[in-house]
Amino acid sequence: MILAESPRRQRVTKLVNWGHWFALANIIIAIVIASIFVFSSPMPGTGVGTVYLLTNWFGHIGFMTFFGFVIFILPLCYLVSNPRVIKATASVIAAVGLALLAFDALLFNRTGFHISVHAADLLKDEAQTQIGEFDWQQWAYLFLLFIVWLGFQLVLANAIWKRVERFTKYKIGIPVASFFVVCFVSSHAVHVWADAKLYQPIIKQDNMFPLSYPATAKTTMSRYGLLDLAAYEERKQLQFNSDIHNINYPAEPVYCSVNANDNMTVIVQTDDMPIANIDGFNLNTVARYYSTASNQESLISTTLFGVPEIYQASLSAKRPVLLALPVGLGMPVSLHFDEALPSQRFDSYTQPLGSQHGGLHIAFLTASSIESYLTSELLANSKVIVATGYSSNNTNNAGTLYSNLPIKGTMASTEDLAPTILNALGCNAPSHFYSTGQSLLSPSRNWLVSTSGERIVVFHNGKRTDVLSNGSYEITDLATNKRSNAPLNVDLLSQAIKHLSRFSQQH
Repeated sequence: MILAESPRRQRVTKLVNWGHWFALANIIIAIVIASIFVFSSPMPGTGVGTVYLLTNWFGHIGFMTFFGFVIFILPLCYLVSNPRVIKATASVIAAVGLALLAFDALLFNRTGFHISVHAADLLKDEAQTQIGEFDWQQWAYLFLLFIVWLGFQLVLANAIWKRVERFTKYKIGIPVASFFVVCFVSSHAVHVWADAKLYQPIIKQDNMFPLSYPATAKTTMSRYGLLDLAAYEERKQLQFNSDIHNINYPAEPVYCSVNANDNMTVIVQTDDMPIANIDGFNLNTVARYYSTASNQESLISTTLFGVPEIYQASLSAKRPVLLALPVGLGMPVSLHFDEALPSQRFDSYTQPLGSQHGGLHIAFLTASSIESYLTSELLANSKVIVATGYSSNNTNNAGTLYSNLPIKGTMASTEDLAPTILNALGCNAPSHFYSTGQSLLSPSRNWLVSTSGERIVVFHNGKRTDVLSNGSYEITDLATNKRSNAPLNVDLLSQAIKHLSRFSQQH
């Protein structure tokens, strides 16, 4: 006696077959979207690293997508009897899931971190910055784009449903499943070997994809070229990868205009003595101003170029945008140094402190010189910025930034001076073309990144994180100036290092 399958069993079988084909189609789409992660990261540079990249790419993304199918869609095939409901639900799940993957890919391309609970604060800050620039038309466009994407998923689901009997004749299930399983297993096996050997072309790919291997300080620095893991393993030296010191400055051509008739004076303090009369001028302030330069020459370079001292050696033959742009547009520019400062590098701009011409003046002075130079007349006739806080001991103590400009923000660094000055003079070119800082007239980041000697320094949420070039780190509570036991915020470190390495020629 031949027993035919019941209608329900036939329907469930067809739904499960449909679900597998629908999952395969979305795996292919997810792999294409995930190419953004691949092209946003430095290439491995070796054959083994490239093979690992491909197997990890296909294996990890394929596993993530199929896991979503097993968790969210496959149970519906057994629990819900209406195929239309299942197809509609699966289409919504696929549309939302792939939209989140695309958002995460764009976030990773911009910041270097993924959507996660640990990155919630960073994600909130990033979202507020971008969303604040959206108008209703852009929101409508995004909503329409998602509707089109959802419509595509519905069309795809129905197209597969109509052809599922034909597709089941193609016996490709085992080969396709075997391919993704081999990719997934082999990539993990190779990673175990690479982790044990500190094989840089593979280790630096950690955290490339969402929900993959967690990044560490070493792997994050390795990804952006700041740490040579092979040299570190051989010598254990506290030394940055020498290639990172090469700089592409400016990163993009800077095109903007400045008001050549403006008068602006910028005073940078070169000692840690108090300035007696400065509070009496009732200037606007940023109370936490950090200067991480390890010496006075680095202080001058960081101020003028707007990039950390890690790039100082490569900048010796370049002209700062802060000086070259105003001069090129007809604005007089002069630098003033105390006699003890190494001013030979900028002799063509150097003038005596008493120069009376208009334009842009940048002075590097001690507290006693600032007391006599800063007057009510100067403040009345010129835009003024006074930056204090430099210390030859490079302590965690913050200085203060004073100005008669409407400066904002809760903290600032030396790298912020160049963008703030040019912005105040009327230049609206993106600051990331020529600086790692931001304009304090309209700041958008609540964290700072700089370097001090052979250390990366990150300020965020009342803490200072010093990452040595061998990947070890120390976190200091700025309120108590004592070591903190807080865990390393790898997402913030990844974003900061990606931002810092923007000017590296290997980036």
